[in-house]
Amino acid sequence: MKVPLYHQKRVRVEMIPLIDIVFLLLVFFIYAMLSMAVHHGLPVLLPSSESAAIEKKWTLSVTLEGDGALYLDEDPATLDTLAAALAEKAKDSPDGGVLLFADRTIPYQDLFRVLDRIREAGITRVSLQAETEKTP
Repeated sequence: MKVPLYHQKRVRVEMIPLIDIVFLLLVFFIYAMLSMAVHHGLPVLLPSSESAAIEKKWTLSVTLEGDGALYLDEDPATLDTLAAALAEKAKDSPDGGVLLFADRTIPYQDLFRVLDRIREAGITRVSLQAETEKTP
């Protein structure tokens, strides 16, 4: 009887390391997309809140800086032209809303003037933006 001395093994492609690499790439691209989220607001010193949540389905942003400067999606605007500009931009998405970035040092009355112009444009969904409060 002849005994085979050499037994040839079949080549195998291990799937577990490939699956690990695929999941790592998936996690990398998810984090990369989340970090590239577009915020149309300009940098202002926002008030803080313990329950602030980020809304991601809004379409327009209005920024009111501490010196009274007003911006609509990074474009300078005035209080008189804000309602017409918002109505023009909001006609494409009727379910959209406005993210309102207001500096914490502005007077309360100025904030309500801007809110009135947003309402005049026919937009009822307004989100006042705030920073999350750091608890010690």
